[in-house]
Amino acid sequence: MRLNVLHKTHYTYDAPVPYGLQQVRLRPKSRLGQLVEEWRIDVTGGQVEVSFEDEHANAVDLVSFASGQTEIEITCAGIVDVEDKAGIVGPQGGYVPLWLFRRSTVLTKPGEHVQALADSAPANCSDLDRLHALSAHVLEQVPYSTDQTASDLTAEAVMEAGHGVCQDHAHVFITAARVLGFPARYVSGYLMMDDRVDQDASHAWAEAHVEGLGWVGFDISNGISPDARYVRVATGLDYRGAAPISGLRYGNAREDMSVTLQVQQQ
Repeated sequence: MRLNVLHKTHYTYDAPVPYGLQQVRLRPKSRLGQLVEEWRIDVTGGQVEVSFEDEHANAVDLVSFASGQTEIEITCAGIVDVEDKAGIVGPQGGYVPLWLFRRSTVLTKPGEHVQALADSAPANCSDLDRLHALSAHVLEQVPYSTDQTASDLTAEAVMEAGHGVCQDHAHVFITAARVLGFPARYVSGYLMMDDRVDQDASHAWAEAHVEGLGWVGFDISNGISPDARYVRVATGLDYRGAAPISGLRYGNAREDMSVTLQVQQQ
């Protein structure tokens, strides 16, 4: 399926910003089941200083603000051809060893709630079935809700809240999967929805490494493995390692952000 993606992130400030620098992980790469036919990133109010690959082999653009700006806009657009691989991504690549993905982070440190969730996963079945069961159980315990949209909630805090968005589901699943001994990681990307073209935000899901298959994706929020409607952009140990945009700026200006996103079949 050929997907056409248009993604704009617009920042406005109530005072001029003397300096800002952002890491932008919004450039998908061609890989098994995914061919990037064309892609561009345009910056208004700043410029791309350098492009590189991080430790997870994500494509990263380092964007600087032009001094004194009160508006910055980053526009990504392109066409990606995606095959349905039933969520199977394949062997580990990048520059880090597989064992690193068993390591907990601040956002994925297990507590009693996540431990109980992991303990409830069935043991008398295949690894793949066990992970699918875990995915379903996460959604049962943490129903989808946009009542909270904070990006810094830990997996344990999400379990205590009892609801969350796709990012929260991914963190809970990753944490529980690591408790069970599976390498697991966070994925940021795009999803073509069946009922709309315009969206408010990009999507997130998780991947776990299964012996004999490699990395396998689990979209906990939608209860499926990623198919031809999904564009993988970046991976990391958690949201912070795969965030579409992260960075710093000097000054005391108040920031407002708006997102325009369209994903549709070409």
